[in-house]
Amino acid sequence: MPIAKLTDAECDAALAGLPDWSLRDDGLAIMRRFKFADFSEAFAFMTRVALLAEKVNHHPEWANVWNRVDITLTTHDANGLSKRDVDMAQAIGEML
Repeated sequence: MPIAKLTDAECDAALAGLPDWSLRDDGLAIMRRFKFADFSEAFAFMTRVALLAEKVNHHPEWANVWNRVDITLTTHDANGLSKRDVDMAQAIGEML
């Protein structure tokens, strides 16, 4: 079953509930920067996110530099944002 891409209205509504996330310029992904006290805290957070990603089979695009973790969520099968991205962003936010 194909994964549905969010409409513009659904995307706007989702972002209203994800105040720390922003829409990427092309409108196909959401992004958030996380900052931690040090590398160990950042890496521990990445480990928790990785375990979640494996559990739900939805993997983020991300980068880590010392105490910073940048996460981008998009659904390639939908060619843009889907409910999976919104659910993942909410779950990641609950880890903090």
